[in-house]
Amino acid sequence: MNIEARFEDWRPRLAGQFDLVFAATAWHWVDPAIGYRRAWEALRPGGHLAFWSAGHVFPDGGDPFFRELQDVYDEISNGLPPVGDWPRPGELEERTAEIEASGLFTVTHVRHFDWEQVYDAESYIALLDTFSSHIAMDAWQRDLLYGEVRERLSRRPDPTLRRHWGSVLHVARRRD
Repeated sequence: MNIEARFEDWRPRLAGQFDLVFAATAWHWVDPAIGYRRAWEALRPGGHLAFWSAGHVFPDGGDPFFRELQDVYDEISNGLPPVGDWPRPGELEERTAEIEASGLFTVTHVRHFDWEQVYDAESYIALLDTFSSHIAMDAWQRDLLYGEVRERLSRRPDPTLRRHWGSVLHVARRRD
């Protein structure tokens, strides 16, 4: 069964009808005060909640493109925190304490995944166009940023960038 609705607004027709509630990169948008309760209600006894998040990580020796581009983000008032605050692989936030604090689930598994993806300018800009912070930018901000991405990558011998991704998978079993 596939249901499309804002999770906080959704009410299962029959409580406890699912074995799994799964969210991919969307759980961080769900209000924890409602989300864990709603997932618990939807699950059968022994059912599982699983969600994963993905974010940019910055390994030693990673592509310097992102640090070099921060002057443009600063110019458009959308800069990242100081470099010391940029997560390294395996350092993305875990939500184990939050899950356990709900009193509704027992965490059974947390695992970090890290990988590298290569982008040319247009595929990277297409990715940026999916990020909330970039969608919310004024047109002039996006135009300036995307122009700089194109220009700076065109000057590289290999006009691509390597973005490192990190992800954290959480799996929790419904408490009965």
